[in-house]
Amino acid sequence: MPELERLEGTLTLTAARRWAIAALRAAGVDDAGSDVRRLLAAALGLSPAQILARPEFALLPGQAEAFVGFVERRRRREPVSRILGCREFYGRSFAVSAATLDPRPDSETLIEAALQLISAEGWSAQPLRILDIGTGTGCLLLTLLCELPQATGLGTDLSAAALSVARGNAVALGVQDRAAWRVSDLLENVDGPFHMVLSNPPYLRSAEIATLEPEVSRFDPRLALDGGADGLEIFRRLSARVLEVVGEGWIVLEVGHDQADQVAELLRWARPAGCRANVRFYTDVSGKRRCVAVRTRN
Repeated sequence: MPELERLEGTLTLTAARRWAIAALRAAGVDDAGSDVRRLLAAALGLSPAQILARPEFALLPGQAEAFVGFVERRRRREPVSRILGCREFYGRSFAVSAATLDPRPDSETLIEAALQLISAEGWSAQPLRILDIGTGTGCLLLTLLCELPQATGLGTDLSAAALSVARGNAVALGVQDRAAWRVSDLLENVDGPFHMVLSNPPYLRSAEIATLEPEVSRFDPRLALDGGADGLEIFRRLSARVLEVVGEGWIVLEVGHDQADQVAELLRWARPAGCRANVRFYTDVSGKRRCVAVRTRN
C-alpha cells in the first residue's frame, strides 16, 4: 500500500482520504471515494457529510489505527457493509453477518412491487400474513412489516445463524412482536395460508459464482447464491409447493436478469386445475425484469 502520509506528527482527514483512495484503487475497488468516506465516518464517529466538511481535522491515534484496519480489510475486497456490520436497505439499517446475504439495492424492486400489489388489492390496512422464504437478514419481511403496521409475518431460513441476525434486526426496528422465525428448508414445516409469499432465492448458475466480484464470491454465503446448474433449481422446488401456502394471494420472487419468463412459466404450470394465474413483471433501475409476481385465484 502507499505510505500513510503524516503531517507534523498528525494525520489529517485530507491525508487519510488521499492515502486510502489510492490504496483501494490499486486493489481494484470501484467507487473508492465513497467507501473511504463511510469507513472514515465509522472510525471517527462522524457522518460522511462531516468528513467532507472538516478536511483538516486531525485523527487521534486510536481513530487512525481503526481506519487503517478498515482500509486493509476493504483492500482485500471485503465489502464495507461486512466491515461495519450493517447495510442500508429501503432507508433502514440492517445488521449483516457471514451467515447472511448482503442486502442489495436490486431487491428494493421486490419491495416496491409488493407494496404496489398490496395497495391495489386494498390490503394496506388489513391484518396481512406474509411469508419470506430464505429470509437471511430479514430485510424483505421486516421492511414490509415496518411499512404495513397491521401485517404479521414468518421468515424461514435453512441457517439458524441467519435467523439470529434477522431476530436482532426485528428488535432493532421495533417489530419483533409481529415477526416469527423458523428454521426450514424452503416450505418444510410451513403452514398457510398467507396473503403474500416473498423470496429472493439463490438463482445464480453454479459455474458463475467463481467469476463474480470478490465481494460476492468470497464473502456472501454460497448457500444464498447457488441456484444449481441452470440457476432455476430453487424455483422448481418452490413452484412444486408454494401454491399450497399462498391460497388466493400473491407470490413475489426476485429473479436473475434473464430468468423472468422461465420462472413465470414454472409457476403457471404448477397451479392447480381450475386455478387462474395473473403474472406481472417488475423492472429494476436499469430496466431489467428482476421481479416476477403471480396472483392466484381459485
